[in-house]
Amino acid sequence: MCGIAGILGDYKDLQLDAMLTSQHHRGPDATGKYDDVGFATFGHNRLAIIDLSVQANQPFIDASGRYVLVFNGEIYNYIELKAELRDRYDFKTESDTEVLLAAFIAYGTRCLQKLNGMFAFAIWDNQDKKMFAGRDRFGVKPFYYSISNNSFYFSSEIKALHAAGVSKEPNEKVWASYFVYGSYGNLNETFWESISQLPGGHFLEYENHNLTIKKWYCFEEEVAKQPKNRTYKQAKEQYVCLLKDSINLRFRADVPVGFNISGGLDSSVLLAMVNLQKKGNNHGELVEECHPLINAYTFYTNNPDYDELPWVESMICKTTNPLTKVLLKADEVPFFAEKMAFQQEEPYGGIPTLAYAKIFEQARKDKVLVLLDGQGMDEQWAGYDYYTQENDAIIQGVIDSPFKTNILSDFFLAKAEKPSYPKPFEDEVLNKQYRDLFYTKIPRALRFNDRVSMAYSTELREPFLDYRLVEFAFSLPLDFKIKNGVSKFMLREIASQYLAEDLVFAPKRALQTPQREWLAVDLKEWVSQCFVEIANSSYSNWFDKEFLDKELKSYFDGNIQSSFHIWQGISLYEILKLMD
Repeated sequence: MCGIAGILGDYKDLQLDAMLTSQHHRGPDATGKYDDVGFATFGHNRLAIIDLSVQANQPFIDASGRYVLVFNGEIYNYIELKAELRDRYDFKTESDTEVLLAAFIAYGTRCLQKLNGMFAFAIWDNQDKKMFAGRDRFGVKPFYYSISNNSFYFSSEIKALHAAGVSKEPNEKVWASYFVYGSYGNLNETFWESISQLPGGHFLEYENHNLTIKKWYCFEEEVAKQPKNRTYKQAKEQYVCLLKDSINLRFRADVPVGFNISGGLDSSVLLAMVNLQKKGNNHGELVEECHPLINAYTFYTNNPDYDELPWVESMICKTTNPLTKVLLKADEVPFFAEKMAFQQEEPYGGIPTLAYAKIFEQARKDKVLVLLDGQGMDEQWAGYDYYTQENDAIIQGVIDSPFKTNILSDFFLAKAEKPSYPKPFEDEVLNKQYRDLFYTKIPRALRFNDRVSMAYSTELREPFLDYRLVEFAFSLPLDFKIKNGVSKFMLREIASQYLAEDLVFAPKRALQTPQREWLAVDLKEWVSQCFVEIANSSYSNWFDKEFLDKELKSYFDGNIQSSFHIWQGISLYEILKLMD
């Protein structure tokens, strides 16, 4: 898990140094540079997770000296790939980095299909003077780029591009769409005008100032290849087998591993599975030996109306995993909001994200450098209520809308673009799942999570987003997922084999904090100041000041059914600081 950066074309030495400095938190263990003078320069910030030796530092160059790799992420199946490639490549390290480069040398662009992992990487061919870069299937790891000043810039974070001199101009269409529809932009867009991102499941090639982008992962085709005649029992057994393997793969690390837990079903599945994993060595052999129970982390706010701590403690008492409880207090929010705005550089998911950040801060203090998380189960198992509702209006903001368009000026409102999403499946529930997986919920969550974890130089792994699991679950009949009104039915049955039924068959609870109350009461002065700054900023023409004041007053007077529009204003205020 690291930070990558590079410039192709015209550049100055200090530009790459500035990029690497801005991303130092992503990789504090080593910083390296490569310069193909006059053509390209690559840089890398390393967080050492697999093969901690200096021989595995990056940029990584193959024995011939032709190929140079900078890589962010993990290739979980690197041991199996290494065995496959051993006759074609002379390995010098125990790293997944070297396996990735060897796979590219052996298979070219087809290497992407062989990778099970989270990754964003770039490979420079200093013979043909061209670059190949790829991003994992679901876009777990980031890849930003900009073409300006006769050069191609890329990095793991937006701030690195700004550090290199790329202009800081807000993308008004994306900002307007965020305020009107809650949209975070199309897959290739950012909230910054001159900065794009490589979508998940795509690769790019850059040669002679020509950029080509291609899609390499076609999810719907992979789902169509899945067998269609499995019985319920067969499907359940096969999914459990894949689930265990996914967890085992994500325990491959040469540093301590822990996991995040809330009080919901997905966390209960994660809790059960992490305690079944078998310890492995660096050669992929399972070692049947006792090992300590894995550390669990959770957050709470000391508000019983929202905290999931009682459910977490009830789950943990069945397994006796060590549990670290991290408290977020209201008066900590302004500090963490500013820090997260600097890390995220785009709007993010409110106070729950700040609470989540404190988990990684504590894990780093505990020297637990890898945490597993339960992201992705709702999207693959149709876990949200609206998947089976005829009218999707509730989540589109038509009923009791959290989007207050009256606060926007006419010119800014006109810039908003209503998002639309492809529907590749005949089944409408699958199309909703597909939308959330590739366009809305998962892309947002993955971006939030990457920045939060890397802010504290820790690695986050999402075992439930193993592509094999997602493709498998998507292919199953709907009645395997929802039965007698119970969502994620098969998953609940799997969890009940390991944990009490009163935990795994409990209704879904949204992960929440007292955000509405804190913003209205505890943090009223801070919120008011945020909105004063917005009204006096160079972006005040985005808003109708009269209605902006009315909405804020209404909120403070007790109309707090939704706090999203208040958080939108706070997000803008914090990011305005980055625009200066």
